Amino acid sequence: MIVQRRRSYSCLRIVPRCGRILPRRQCRLSSTTVSPTSFQGASIPSPWAGFKFQLDQIAPRFDINADEIQVLEGPEGFYETLRSKIRNAKTRIYLSTLYIGKTEHELFATIHDALSRSPQLKVSILTDALRGTREDPQPSCASLLASLVVDFPARVEIRMYHTPNLTGLRKRFIPKRINEGWGLQHIKLYGIDDEVILSGANLSSDYFTNRQDRYHVFSSSRITDYFARVHHAVCSISFLLDISDSKDTVSYSLIWPSSNLAPSPLYNPKRYISAATSLLLPLFSPSAFPTPALSNSENNNTSTTTLYPLLSHPPTLNTELPALKTLLSSPFLHSYTFTAGYFNPHHLITSSLLAASSNSKTRGTVLTASPAANGFFKSPGISGLLPPAYSHLSLRFLQRVRLANASIKLREWQRGTVGEKDGWTYHAKGIWTYFLSKSQDGREDRIVGPGATLIGSSNYTSRSYGLDLEVGALVVTDDEVLMRKWKREEEGLREFTREIGERELEGEERRAGWRVRVAMWIVKLVGGSL
Repeated sequence: MIVQRRRSYSCLRIVPRCGRILPRRQCRLSSTTVSPTSFQGASIPSPWAGFKFQLDQIAPRFDINADEIQVLEGPEGFYETLRSKIRNAKTRIYLSTLYIGKTEHELFATIHDALSRSPQLKVSILTDALRGTREDPQPSCASLLASLVVDFPARVEIRMYHTPNLTGLRKRFIPKRINEGWGLQHIKLYGIDDEVILSGANLSSDYFTNRQDRYHVFSSSRITDYFARVHHAVCSISFLLDISDSKDTVSYSLIWPSSNLAPSPLYNPKRYISAATSLLLPLFSPSAFPTPALSNSENNNTSTTTLYPLLSHPPTLNTELPALKTLLSSPFLHSYTFTAGYFNPHHLITSSLLAASSNSKTRGTVLTASPAANGFFKSPGISGLLPPAYSHLSLRFLQRVRLANASIKLREWQRGTVGEKDGWTYHAKGIWTYFLSKSQDGREDRIVGPGATLIGSSNYTSRSYGLDLEVGALVVTDDEVLMRKWKREEEGLREFTREIGERELEGEERRAGWRVRVAMWIVKLVGGSL
């Protein structure tokens, strides 16, 4: 537990179990506003021109080559790719994740070996403070990473983000694990030298073996440099893991360096939010990173692939939600597949999905985890109520689909049963969109796609946009090879799904009981979110 004491020290410190909080001098950072940018693209064939123009007003734009994107299919491929790239790292590794599993000794050893082999290599790791210290004083993510700092103090930095929503009496009395419902550092960026992996996967054994997610590798120094700036910006407003090394033991604490670019979220959450907003807004402003023209060698064909980085920093910044709404409102949209492991879409996303499919031309499919593929299935305590709560929310969604006369199918993903042999969990999130391509005479001639996908950390929930820190990317292309990669990815997820309807969700086996409904009401009442 953390107890606040006001003393004249230069930093704030969190010490596991019986720690203290010490205030530091704070500075005020001014906020800025977004300046819309004009349309930057060359001639873009319909149907991309319209919504690319709109996206150019929402987020920075990076034109890249389609062959710079690799789509990984499963957790084992993700793990082997990650370890291989870390093993061969020469200059930098930056990892933004919710947490690293406390038993990930193999991954830890891979990072350690890379540091030993490459004297120029520097490592920066960002996790969440609440999730990263959940098991303290027992072995935890923080204690695992502390030993890395001991061995390479000048070349390894560990940062832990703490939400500004959990302070005072809430922080004092809400127990561990449950307190994570008030906001987390949820970004997943895995940068090694000039490549970066965007994913929704954390760094623990289930995400490397039997927890299905999505994984895109971008082999572009511009993209990797950009997301490195995002990573280090969040590090500069996060706690630093500090080591106290004695003869017999290594202990750590989380301190707030005086060089940080914001006051501590525990001491002054309002000023922290203001300073964090001022820091992150320029990185996600549309005009922040003008895209250079492709060289002749890069522009041998007419295909164009564009990446738009997206951010959710509650309560002040959100570019992902308007980008997703823009995508779904395209007049050329033919069909879409939307997926979220925890199905509780933000109400504006639900409205956009319904609006897009409330006509005969646009068909929608939603993929989500079945209760038996939910990581909380049969979990002890209140968390065990989450799978039936999500079933209840799925029922509400299908009721709205029926009332809106929308053409949307809900499919549940299941591969075995959680906790049993060969049982998997489902954690994938994103969207794939297909478009109607028009010929020169204006006639709709063929379905193209997926022509766009959204990849990243967000679960698209009210929690994602109201509490958690999220980063993703919307990628748009007319390159047919990349489209086929996305189609294989989507079909690979559909393989383990089946359609589910209102009748089944209203049945006795799936109907949410009073305990589930009361728990959902309590969480909402005290300011948390699913």
